[in-house]
Amino acid sequence: MSGDNSHSPPGTATPDTVSRILRTALDLFSSQGFDAVSMNAVAAAAGVSKANIFHHFRSKHELYIQALREACRESREELEALNMEDGPIGEQLADFAVKHLTSMLDNARDTRLILREVLENAPGRAEELARDVFRDGFERLVETVRLGQRLGELDPDLPPGFIAVMMLAANVFFAQSREVLRHLPGVDFADDPKRYSRMYMQVLLRGAGPAAT
Repeated sequence: MSGDNSHSPPGTATPDTVSRILRTALDLFSSQGFDAVSMNAVAAAAGVSKANIFHHFRSKHELYIQALREACRESREELEALNMEDGPIGEQLADFAVKHLTSMLDNARDTRLILREVLENAPGRAEELARDVFRDGFERLVETVRLGQRLGELDPDLPPGFIAVMMLAANVFFAQSREVLRHLPGVDFADDPKRYSRMYMQVLLRGAGPAAT
């Protein structure tokens, strides 16, 4: 027998095991949908017992919510780093926009699951998604925008939540529409997400009018 903890008793599961359960659940939920995935299937694919899963997640629904949070983890970590770096808030927001879009494109499976849930969730699920999946990251982004407003870098008359939504919406649209954008006239940035992010953040932060002289 090797030292692998894959089939250890529930109480002895390591953080790596929990992470493997979440990533396995993400794979299955993304490819098959919530209803088609059983806890037995997750356990078998993750190489753990079903009892081990239930020790950490009280139900399939809780596992699903935590899998959605795992899909957003990279973006949350990027948001937590905001304000800890030197430099203008606008530049930090622009850097986050680039990293957020890059993460969406590099993790297409996770992005597909999140967008499907947002677009197709049953009535009554929207509040739960906002509270349990997106709220903490979004609040961090809004706090950063507010800081930029207090420092005089951003327009204080615009609701900070509006600026945050515009940033996220631009990335979501690009991630969803990239294949179509490639075939539209005048769109020469579909294969350069970093350039796209920099341009829309320039418009968001400074406007699309002529540069001041």
